[in-house]
Amino acid sequence: MRRALSIFVTSLALLACSPAEQGSAGADLGQAALLEQLRSPNPPLVLDVRTPAEFASGHVPGAQNVPIDELSSHLDALAPARDREVVVYCERGPRARRAQAVLGEAGFADVRHLEGDMSAWRDGRLPCDGC
Repeated sequence: MRRALSIFVTSLALLACSPAEQGSAGADLGQAALLEQLRSPNPPLVLDVRTPAEFASGHVPGAQNVPIDELSSHLDALAPARDREVVVYCERGPRARRAQAVLGEAGFADVRHLEGDMSAWRDGRLPCDGC
């Protein structure tokens, strides 16, 4: 009986520490999931880390433009979102992955990368501001 209880308690501890329960820093977020969240009463902060010219050519509705080369200098302004879900994207992925790392190191708890980035968003003909 004690052994069974010990196994049960150990199993619960492992489940509590599983990656799904540790937050989602570094996780990808699908486009359909983001679109649904954007329509919710409490949408995530969406950061477009492309250049201002790229942003002006079209972006995810409600996204804020903070170019990757300026992200570190904007961390104080973004600090109120530290405990919110933040979704980052660029054109194809590399800059967004860098942004995830910068935000994670700065203490942002839930930073996700938009799967397929802006190129896939555009290809999917999803709602687009400035397109």
